[in-house]
Amino acid sequence: MCGRTACSLAADSLRRACAYRDRRGQQRKPEWVREERYQPSFNKGPQSSGPVLLSRRHLHQDADSSERVLMDMRWGLVPSWFKQDSPSKLQFNTSNCRSDTMLSKSSYKGALLKGKRCVVLADGFYEWQQQSGGKQPYFIYFPQTKDTMDKETEGEEEWKGWRLLTMAGIFDCWEPPAGGEMLYTYTIITVDASKDVSFIHHRMPAILDGDEAIRKWLDFAEVPTQEAIKLIQPTENIVFHPVSTFVNNIRNNTPECVAPIELAAKKEVKATPSNKVMLGWLNSSQEGCPQKKENDLPKWTSQFIHSPPPKKTSADVLQQWLGKKGQPAAKKHKA
Repeated sequence: MCGRTACSLAADSLRRACAYRDRRGQQRKPEWVREERYQPSFNKGPQSSGPVLLSRRHLHQDADSSERVLMDMRWGLVPSWFKQDSPSKLQFNTSNCRSDTMLSKSSYKGALLKGKRCVVLADGFYEWQQQSGGKQPYFIYFPQTKDTMDKETEGEEEWKGWRLLTMAGIFDCWEPPAGGEMLYTYTIITVDASKDVSFIHHRMPAILDGDEAIRKWLDFAEVPTQEAIKLIQPTENIVFHPVSTFVNNIRNNTPECVAPIELAAKKEVKATPSNKVMLGWLNSSQEGCPQKKENDLPKWTSQFIHSPPPKKTSADVLQQWLGKKGQPAAKKHKA
């Protein structure tokens, strides 16, 4: 499943990180819709709002369906047919949508068949592993390349920062029966967990790996529903590390939420040459402000990267952060 995410990039950085090529091959950056509503966060949960990509044609019927826009939507889909006067009266949880039932459940079927497909953006997502002594949270994200910069450079056209996790979603638009502002909401599609993360949880979000997959999912005018849903598959192209139970409290919104910890001792990793920069940034980011400065790319990016080939498994990356030669305390998983 997917019940908590982080998305800490500033609005303009998020736009640059989502650069793409349109149908004519031109490099573009998606335009923001309601940019002022977007708030970066290290700890986003259902009922909060978050950034999504969608086709511009959903908002402008004469637009090219390959053009994309960024929009801040509320997490937890409210179907357009919902007749109550408040979304809070919805009696079921719609933050996640199972891939095997999305074409049969009325909450999602109508929106999906109308092409209301979106891509939910995040630095990564959190998942909790059930253990005898409680639940251990992990932060899960795309592998980062050596080109990932510690800090973005203003004015550069090409994005060299953190590669955002791109999750397949469905959105809908609900209008209050008595009239008022339209409410845009989304759900994240989930699939069976891939082999590397199945020991943490048996479900995971459907991740779209690469711009071609994103293009097909968003371009509802060119790619019909039955073709698009073939993209909904588990992916092995993710890495993870354990984090503190500090993230359990949704009110906690600082870099500590994503900081790797030493599993055996349940404490922050001791400073080594490989993580001094990350630890220093985490400390400075918490001085005087619960969030990092808006234009700072997380400096922990340099600590969470590896360079293919050869491709490292998630277990290899986890061992790297823990600084251990042996297997971490978490259940050993054969790659």
